[in-house]
Amino acid sequence: MTPLRKSLAWLNDIETLVCEWLLALFVILLFAQVVSRQLFGYSIAWSEELSTYMFVWFAYLGAVVAAKMSAHNRVTVHMQYLPNWLAKTMMTLADLLWVAFNLYFVWLSYDFVFNRMNLFWKAQTLGVPMKYIYMILPVAFTLMSLRVLWNIYLSVFRGEELLDPETAEIKKMLKNNDAQARN
Repeated sequence: MTPLRKSLAWLNDIETLVCEWLLALFVILLFAQVVSRQLFGYSIAWSEELSTYMFVWFAYLGAVVAAKMSAHNRVTVHMQYLPNWLAKTMMTLADLLWVAFNLYFVWLSYDFVFNRMNLFWKAQTLGVPMKYIYMILPVAFTLMSLRVLWNIYLSVFRGEELLDPETAEIKKMLKNNDAQARN
C-alpha cells in the first residue's frame, strides 16, 4: 500500500467514525439530562432535541455502514438453490434497483431540502435551520448508493465474495470446527 493510500485509509471508515462519535455523544447527552433532572432538578432544554437529531443522523449513517459491509437484511435463502452465476446476477440486479431507488430518493430529498423547505423552519430549542437537520437524507442515500455500487464492482468485476459480518463469522467458525475435527 502506498503512503498516500495509507494516509487516506481512514476515509474509507469515515461513516463508521462519525457513527461512533454520534452514538457516544448522544448517549452522554441523555445521561447528563437524566443526572441533571434526578440529582439537581434541572432540565437541559436543548439536550433532548439535539440527542434526537444526533440519533437520526446516527441511524442514517449506520445504514450507510451496513451497506458498506453488505449487512442489510435481505432474503437470500433461495439463492443457494440457483447456479452461482444466476444468483450473482439476481443479487446484482436487486442491488441496482436499490441504487435506483436511492438515487430517486436523493433527488426528492435534495429538492425538498434546497427548493421546497421554508428557510425560516428552525429547530425549536436549538434554533438551527431544519435544512441542516434534513441534510442527512440526500447525504446518506448518496453515500449508500456509492457503497452499494462499490460492492457490485468488487463482487462482479473483481470476483470477491462479499459476506455480511455474521455469515463471515459463521463460515470462520465452521472452518475452525472442521480443522479441530481433523486433528
